[in-house]
Amino acid sequence: MCLAVPGKVIELRDDEAGVRMGRVSFGGVTKEVCFAYLPEASVGDYVLVHVGFALNRIDEQEARRVFELLDAASDLHEARTDPSSGEGGEGVW
Repeated sequence: MCLAVPGKVIELRDDEAGVRMGRVSFGGVTKEVCFAYLPEASVGDYVLVHVGFALNRIDEQEARRVFELLDAASDLHEARTDPSSGEGGEGVW
């Protein structure tokens, strides 16, 4: 399964080889991302990132919806793997 994660562009620049690079914030975690496939991105944009490459711009509402879904999935996973939940513990996912 492949997953592209939304993040907010906080910095853009060209590296020494002329490749467009930048930093993207994923809910407070900042990562280096390649913007070669999305040169029109600007600081402040929300982008979908897959394996270190920005692939698409999305609006802030869509980014927030994805964050909410990821939070819900994380909560579900924690509940299903918590032995005190009575849901069967490890191995569910």
